[in-house]
Amino acid sequence: MANDMWRVAGSLFIGAATLLAGCAAPTRVIVVTATPAPTEAPRPAAAPAAAGRLDLLLEETFVALYERVSPSVVHITARAQVFDFFRGVIPKEGTGSGFFYDEAGHIVTNHHVVEGASEIEIILADGTRAPARVIGSDAYSDLAVLRAEGLTREQIRPLPLGTTKDLKVGMLVIAIGNPFGLDRTMTTGIISALGRTLEREDQAALGEVIQTDAAINPGNSGGPLLNLRGEVIGVNTAIQSPSGGSVGIGFAVPADTVARVVPELIAKGRYDHPWLGITAYEITPELARLLDLPTDRGLLIAQVQRGATADLAGVRGATQRLLVRGGYLLVGGDILTAVDDRPIATRDQLTIYLENNKRVGESVTLSIIRDGQPLTLTARLTARP
Repeated sequence: MANDMWRVAGSLFIGAATLLAGCAAPTRVIVVTATPAPTEAPRPAAAPAAAGRLDLLLEETFVALYERVSPSVVHITARAQVFDFFRGVIPKEGTGSGFFYDEAGHIVTNHHVVEGASEIEIILADGTRAPARVIGSDAYSDLAVLRAEGLTREQIRPLPLGTTKDLKVGMLVIAIGNPFGLDRTMTTGIISALGRTLEREDQAALGEVIQTDAAINPGNSGGPLLNLRGEVIGVNTAIQSPSGGSVGIGFAVPADTVARVVPELIAKGRYDHPWLGITAYEITPELARLLDLPTDRGLLIAQVQRGATADLAGVRGATQRLLVRGGYLLVGGDILTAVDDRPIATRDQLTIYLENNKRVGESVTLSIIRDGQPLTLTARLTARP
């Protein structure tokens, strides 16, 4: 699926204040009879003129930015052979967007744009068509890197990568992509929320994504979300929509994730994700009462995968099965309450913390409760299989 953004107009309003000066009452009053002086025509207020100049300046900024950035955005067509129960093997084609990442000609896009593709073609702004191949791809972060052969140095125009550390809600953003196959369409909007968690049916939750009200539609997936300096602050990846079209809620993988994942995709074709290797229940007040647990927040460890991080650190899983309401609960294991002193209440919080803050080979401190007593363990993170 692809995502895009093409609506959202911003307006700037400037209010002008009028300063009223007061005079003290005079000690003498002189009355003079004279023909009234002609009144001056009222001068036009400054605010409309100032607002007009600012609107024009913003317009010029958008125009200049598009002219500079759009040649760096590519149109991606991915083709695959899929099996249909009635028709057998049939061709399937999808489109998306991408952008040049470096001088070597690597192109960043979404994993889901090229997933399962047997043939990939890119189209440049000058109309050049070139076959491309996947260098590396990561389903969890929904990022992929392509490489097209035969391009000239002049055709490869990488975009600078920004950072998401200083982003704030309300900042203006721009998306350029290929919604519905319409090449290099530009849409504008603002950052409407930060730190969102993107729930996905087939993958673990992706955290810290950027939410924008700029229009995102099928075909924009993999295209850049830019600030007014022309820096990539995100890669457009998904929308939330009851209709399948833009309703002003789009999401982008943050630039800091791109900076962490893409170099490894280029170097070795994959990104190793840190994990603990546990299966756990999320503790709720109801579950805590049912099992008489010493806390009503945290993760009750059900299973520990042999040889994984948690196993090597000494974390213990369940010791017995308890029949509850027609099903079984694995109970008696450790309770994980915090990682590196950060409270953990859900599986998504654990996954997102490890993804955004830790790398394989680094150590974490696990705060657990065992047999009602607090315990601290140190674990060296291994890669998720």
